[in-house]
Amino acid sequence: MKGLILSGLLLLSCSTYAQVSVGKAAPKKAQPQTKSDWLLKSSAYEAEWIQNADKQEFSLDNGLVRRTFKLQPNLACIDYVNLSNGQQLLRSVKPEARININGKDYNVGGLKGQKENAYLRMQWLDQLTADKNDFHLRGFKVEDIVPQLKWKSKFWASNHEQPKGIKASFNFISDLPELEGIEVLVHYELYSGLPLIVKSLTINNNGSRSFKLGRVTNEVLGMVEEQSAVVGSPEQMAKPQGIYFETNYAFNNAMRYDLSDQTTHWKVDSTYTSQVNYNYQTPCLLEIYPDKAPNITLEKGGAFNSVRTHELLMDSYDRERRGLAIRKMYNTIAPWTTANPIFMHLVSRNDEQVRTAIDQCAATGYEALILSFGSHCKMEDTSATNIKKWKDLADYAHSKKVFIGSYSLFSSRRISDEDDVIDPKTGKPGGAFFGGHAPCFGSKWGLGYRDKIKTFYRQTGFDIWENDGPYPGDVCASTTHPGHKGLEDSQWRQMEIQKELYHWLNERGVYINAPDWYFLDGTHKIGIGYREVNFSLPRENQMILNRQNIFDGTWEKTASMSWGFVPLTAYQGGGPEAVLEPLKDHLKDYEQLMMQYYGAGVQACYRGPRLYDTDATKNTVIKVVNWYKKYRNILNSEIIHLRRADGRDWDGIMHVNPSLKTKGLVMLYNPLKETIKRTIKIPLYYTGLTTVATLKEMEGVAKKYTLDRKYEIEYTCVLKPDSYTWIQIE
Repeated sequence: MKGLILSGLLLLSCSTYAQVSVGKAAPKKAQPQTKSDWLLKSSAYEAEWIQNADKQEFSLDNGLVRRTFKLQPNLACIDYVNLSNGQQLLRSVKPEARININGKDYNVGGLKGQKENAYLRMQWLDQLTADKNDFHLRGFKVEDIVPQLKWKSKFWASNHEQPKGIKASFNFISDLPELEGIEVLVHYELYSGLPLIVKSLTINNNGSRSFKLGRVTNEVLGMVEEQSAVVGSPEQMAKPQGIYFETNYAFNNAMRYDLSDQTTHWKVDSTYTSQVNYNYQTPCLLEIYPDKAPNITLEKGGAFNSVRTHELLMDSYDRERRGLAIRKMYNTIAPWTTANPIFMHLVSRNDEQVRTAIDQCAATGYEALILSFGSHCKMEDTSATNIKKWKDLADYAHSKKVFIGSYSLFSSRRISDEDDVIDPKTGKPGGAFFGGHAPCFGSKWGLGYRDKIKTFYRQTGFDIWENDGPYPGDVCASTTHPGHKGLEDSQWRQMEIQKELYHWLNERGVYINAPDWYFLDGTHKIGIGYREVNFSLPRENQMILNRQNIFDGTWEKTASMSWGFVPLTAYQGGGPEAVLEPLKDHLKDYEQLMMQYYGAGVQACYRGPRLYDTDATKNTVIKVVNWYKKYRNILNSEIIHLRRADGRDWDGIMHVNPSLKTKGLVMLYNPLKETIKRTIKIPLYYTGLTTVATLKEMEGVAKKYTLDRKYEIEYTCVLKPDSYTWIQIE
């Protein structure tokens, strides 16, 4: 981007608008691009807006995606193209949004009159009309995007830069008397270097009375169907795969977005009467809205901001490529998720144990200490004595160049009848998201908890917050909690409280380990996905299971977005064969567990009272941490999944980054009790190498390999029993 992009239309106080500038002519049809693969080099794809010569159409275009709008007689999206492969996503014109106000639905923008809904021809557009009862366009402006989060970056991260792009905001009003004072802004953000558009709404109440907002649908798309079948229900039929949707309203503790999503709805389109499905059941109408967020009071002078819908275009069915696209989206638009400090999980009983752990972190190269669950840090205690104690310990940690943080429990406990979530079925406390009792974040206690957390971090200088809840999946039937009015707005309001706290902490440089999928609102890490009781199994089992967890948990998440777990002491039961203490007696397993996680770029919670117990243990930890820091850039780069651990043969992953000198790093493991020799195909396309690759195993002798036409090489390695190796690629 080259500075602020000025308005294309003036925002006027009446229902007309004036054009003030003309861009270059918009392309007439999609053509596949011949530029570099954006997953290898994205700098050429700069976001721009294009207004055609007669000023009737407006496009957002970055060479990867183009979305075009007709401006008169009302705003309507008429073209949505993947420029990488020429795929047209739209088959029909739909409203820009749909909002329910005081119990009645109203369309925002859109045109009517399209008779054939299987496809859209440009010559039909002049026959389409606007409905006088819809919100109509009165103007728009285009400007540089503003970061959604004022992230203060102070930890190691692979990306400290906020994303670049342009934002188009379309302004709508209604002529209906009952909607006087309501203004709707439809925002589109186009990002440079990504086939990504983010859409959201702002609803302003500039009138003299309050309104009730029911369902707010911020995206409606009549999409080309993925599957055409004579019979079949919407649940049975495949959904369009050329686009990936993700909003910042997701939760359920699944550790995966697709299972956490609360907003994506694939519906049937009754106006599409030429579809093949006999009963018109093809899932080809996309609507985005939260399921449980009705009846939000929009007070006089107030504003409502919808969920943010991230629309990432896909050019392949390949699982790895699709995952790489999602991961690159996160790396770019949510750079805080690339922060990845090395941390220990301390189980402490007194302050002296904290100081000892800080000393051990400093001595071994660990960058942070987190007081784990079960420790003696009580963040809800904002008394002067408690604040001073933890400020002194934070100052001590900082003097050793170690960050410090703590675990804090919100959910899964009972506070009181007045403050707990009220079950709508019984009208009594209980019935929270995971069952049982939990406080409501909108209760007096919940709001007080938020304020105490802010006070603790403001006054102690702590750097990390590991929070266990709240879970905004909770709905609460209380009508006396000050943070929400009743059942219907309870989930939405609790989420707003939680998001505000996450934003506040990020602005102060606090790193957040969170219980659920809140990455797009400022959290940094979530569990990689594991069954806690598995850590009571023998270490040999844990090692294979951990590698499975890493393999499975890094398809849609980057390694820095996840934490793993290494119980140094007993956790969830298990005998001596399950734990690493005494550390000196299990150095081989300790080293292997560290190498598995550090080799994947995943930070694990090394939970126990210490990092080392002897000089030999200390030296082992230092050796692994120094190795990780030496190769940190490539180890925090994208993962290519080579072979999943199954305990029967080798398994492994590979990191790739075409912008680094070390363009790849392979981690291989042998779980067998015998030495194995294997010839492995290594795919090098995403390293950016095209002809020759130089490989060095464990910094040994360099050897050159010629890539075949699939950008692959064959590498032969020998792996000792129960061992690992790593291979550097340049």
